Amino acid sequence: MSFDPFSILGIGIVGVFSLLLGVLGGYFWARRGTKNTKSTGISSTARQGAHSLSMDERWRQIYRLTTALSNTLNYERVLDTALDLGATALANPKETASPLVSAVFLFDVDELVVQTARRFTTADMRTTLPGLQGVLGKAINEGDATFTQDVARDPELGRIVAMRNCKSAYCIPLRSGLDVYGVLVFAHPKKDFFTRENRETLDIIAVQAMNALQNARLYQELEQEKERMAETQEETRKKLARDLHDGPTQSIAAIAMRVNFARRLIERNPKGAAEELYKIEDLARKTTKEIRHMLFTLRPLVLESKGLKAALEAMAEKMNETFDQNVLIDVDEAVIAQLDLGKQGVIFNIADEAVNNARKHAQAAHIWVRLKPARHGLALLEIRDDGVGFDVKRVEASYDRRGSLGMVNLRERAELINGVLQINSKPGAGTQIQVWIPLTEEAAELMWHRT
Repeated sequence: MSFDPFSILGIGIVGVFSLLLGVLGGYFWARRGTKNTKSTGISSTARQGAHSLSMDERWRQIYRLTTALSNTLNYERVLDTALDLGATALANPKETASPLVSAVFLFDVDELVVQTARRFTTADMRTTLPGLQGVLGKAINEGDATFTQDVARDPELGRIVAMRNCKSAYCIPLRSGLDVYGVLVFAHPKKDFFTRENRETLDIIAVQAMNALQNARLYQELEQEKERMAETQEETRKKLARDLHDGPTQSIAAIAMRVNFARRLIERNPKGAAEELYKIEDLARKTTKEIRHMLFTLRPLVLESKGLKAALEAMAEKMNETFDQNVLIDVDEAVIAQLDLGKQGVIFNIADEAVNNARKHAQAAHIWVRLKPARHGLALLEIRDDGVGFDVKRVEASYDRRGSLGMVNLRERAELINGVLQINSKPGAGTQIQVWIPLTEEAAELMWHRT
């Protein structure tokens, strides 16, 4: 049975919002029941009927909003719907228009930027806040929701024009684990608006909004990964076409021309024709080796049967046989033991790409491929040559105008294994390519925090 990540994602989202629907449903019906028990008598019954209709309408709105959340994987719509759901849940049936002010702020580098808001002015939408002081700073630093009953004196919320008429505000951090991605902010003109019940309601909405936001982002990442895989496949096809054109295709064309020449030479100079046939035979063998090398790099079966070290050694041997290029392999078996087959395949592709680049452009006598352990749970893949070298900054500055995508391929493949690529070179001093590869999740987290 095949594994479909999109089906799993869909199941997860349905489950999350089914839970939200049940929790909010029970919560609001419980509140409705509590209020209804306080009404007695004929006049109270009439008022209760009117109130029930209003509550029913509000419940239908909540249902529509939660359904909208469950049916979208667009994170911007998730944020908009979260604000609408909060406003609907806290709406007063007696008010024709709610004075509730709300906004979602998300971090952009080290500042909070308005992603979506309700009742914000145009100038407010451009506001950026540091998130270091007041209720924002407290919520972000402590990771817990907090509120104030003196918005005017808040050092950050007080800057927002739409909140100048508000007296109370409730701020909920949007967090996952220890990371805070932003905040949900609700403000109201009444000082005592954010009762314990209202705060609990917004807490429920914020938790489920964060879950929906993570699912939406996960879906976008999966979509981007699909696009990247399609681009990689297209680039592989283009690379294969270039390699065929530059190598075997031209060789076969040369063979055809030489065969034609040898055929005409047979009658006039049989000895010369025989020598020409020997040259044709040698060229045909060389072309066969090039095609076999290309097939090997496309799918190295030895990698699946014997592992990464054997595949790299086979690649080095074929480089020597086909192109007379010396490639020296030094691999630590202990590192390979900590890598699954998928990562070994990516490392092989990185090494093969780097070695081919060096063979084509570096004019190197030797190319070294090393895989060894490093500190802090990392492994180091290093491809070094003693060739002519190049100016890395100059090449990267003009890379968008170049037909080759070798360096781009190296960086993208390094990212597939959560690795960090570093290229060191200068004219006349050879080239050194290093890929730092995390062997554990802890090492990956540590490395990316440092970078």
